[in-house]
Amino acid sequence: MKIEEIIKTTSPMAIGKKTVLNIMYTQNVLAEKFNEILKAYDLSPEQFNVLRILKGQNGKPTNMCVIQERMIAKTSNTTRLVDKLLLKELVTREICPGNRRKMEIAITEKGLELLADLNPKVEHNECLLAQKLSAEELEQLNYLLEKLRTINP
Repeated sequence: MKIEEIIKTTSPMAIGKKTVLNIMYTQNVLAEKFNEILKAYDLSPEQFNVLRILKGQNGKPTNMCVIQERMIAKTSNTTRLVDKLLLKELVTREICPGNRRKMEIAITEKGLELLADLNPKVEHNECLLAQKLSAEELEQLNYLLEKLRTINP
């Protein structure tokens, strides 16, 4: 369905505006599907992102700065996210032995088990979405999205 039909406009839109609205609307559709999967696990997308970052550390703890720089949503309050994951016993937080001002965060076995159960569902969702485009279209879309992100206002 065209974005004009979705927002029910009859007046012509500038192509730039149409593009931005299409990206924003599509992001919301993707987020809704992703949130549906995470809801059953009582996780937010940002909490899931933290768990994936920690899993990528391969058992080594990391600090808040590393987590923050790898987050997809850079505006996330990393401390609050880690606090919520601590309450769910999905991560641990300890004082860094080399620098007592730093905290080291690691994923727990419970966190790894949750990801082992959740990741196939997330990957299945990604495959369903991606199958609507050919490999060439996906490459082109990625190229264009990356190009858009490099625009300096």
